[in-house]
Amino acid sequence: MTRTDFVVLGAGPAGLGAAYRLSYLGFRVIVLERQAVVGGLAGSFEFAGQRVDYGSHRLHAATPAPILRLLRARLGDELQQRGRRGRIRIRDRWLAFPPGPAAIARSLPPGFLVRAGLSAAVATVRPRRDRNFAEYVTTGLGRVMGEAFYFPYARKIWGVEPDGLSGEQARRRISADTPWKLARRVSARKQGGRFFYYPAGGFGRIPEVLAEAAVEEGADIRLSTEVAGIRFGDSSVTVATSGGDRIKAGQVWSTIPLTSLAELVETVAGDPTPGVAGIEYRAMLLVYLAVPSGRYTPFDAHYFPDRDIAMTRVSEPKNYRDGPDPPDRTVLCAEIPCSPSDDMWSRTDHELGAMVGDALARCGLEHPRPVEVAVRRLRFAYPVYRIGYEESLTPLIAWADRRRNLVTFGRQGLFAHDNTHHTLAMALAAADAVGRDGRLDHVSWEAARRSFDRHVVED
Repeated sequence: MTRTDFVVLGAGPAGLGAAYRLSYLGFRVIVLERQAVVGGLAGSFEFAGQRVDYGSHRLHAATPAPILRLLRARLGDELQQRGRRGRIRIRDRWLAFPPGPAAIARSLPPGFLVRAGLSAAVATVRPRRDRNFAEYVTTGLGRVMGEAFYFPYARKIWGVEPDGLSGEQARRRISADTPWKLARRVSARKQGGRFFYYPAGGFGRIPEVLAEAAVEEGADIRLSTEVAGIRFGDSSVTVATSGGDRIKAGQVWSTIPLTSLAELVETVAGDPTPGVAGIEYRAMLLVYLAVPSGRYTPFDAHYFPDRDIAMTRVSEPKNYRDGPDPPDRTVLCAEIPCSPSDDMWSRTDHELGAMVGDALARCGLEHPRPVEVAVRRLRFAYPVYRIGYEESLTPLIAWADRRRNLVTFGRQGLFAHDNTHHTLAMALAAADAVGRDGRLDHVSWEAARRSFDRHVVED
């Protein structure tokens, strides 16, 4: 049996960030990752001679300075600052995204702008209501903006009607939730304040350099290693792997989905695992098209809120960076939310590639005519906050908290939508709550975790 201070489950940014900081503090750390590479959903892989990501990822300008310093120290000049250049299709028209005032006035019909303005004005004088997603948007930005953009997008992303989603879903996803905040965002773009950071070698370089840093500090990262079971004792935890290994640790830190963690933990008499039926995830199809062109468009991403187009977003990785990409071809990545029970989930790569190409042509773009198509299927893409989801999530988190030698964090570990910089902040906060004796200060950690509830996703 192997003995260590900490076992970290999952080698995504959160798990690797925690492993690096714990190892730096002098603790023995073993990271277990069932995939053959690090990164999780923040990783990169090669397709058609280019490094591509699992969807569209950016390191946002809101990244805290300590995290940005850490990544810059590891990536150097490879971490590039890029201006945002996207487009969104609203009412059959293209609008710059994030939008500037001139683009809004030029691209949208005057009648719509008047109705949206009046609707937003009414919203500002009415009491704020947030029982569900529809109420949150209507009493914040107005009904017209909701019907034009937010409601169709909600139906596509989560597969639920807006009035069936918790208001918390809107709060976590809509950073500009009042006309004043929206105006500030538009003004920031006009002043050149909209930018992001991205590594030349793909977003997966971020978890890769975190893994390198953790190993340099002494961490043991075990890839292609699946956890088969977890047994908690009074002062230690035993983790069994599918390969037959047993690891005894002082603590287990988990970044895997809460539902998966619950299935792995050995049931304790008097403290059974709560039901997980109300913990729901939206799946995602990622359809990659290799296009025989230097660039498909000059835009980094196209957004499609309307339901007549299956994709929510199509990104072009080459436009996120100045990298070592081939000059004669580019790759498009289309994101299609769905459920594994949907017909869409079981379609062939060829069928999905043809569907994406035809949809782009219907939007007035050139048909990409791909020379190669690949599909990745993600079962745990987005948490779904249906009304009443707390009735399942709260007891599940309380069950995890009763195990004093267990910490669950990260997007999947806390059933959150958070960006990469949020998950890294979680990892570092958890490590900083560990004393020299290796014990977690639960009061400090709980205070940090409460602050995570205020995170709002940056798009």
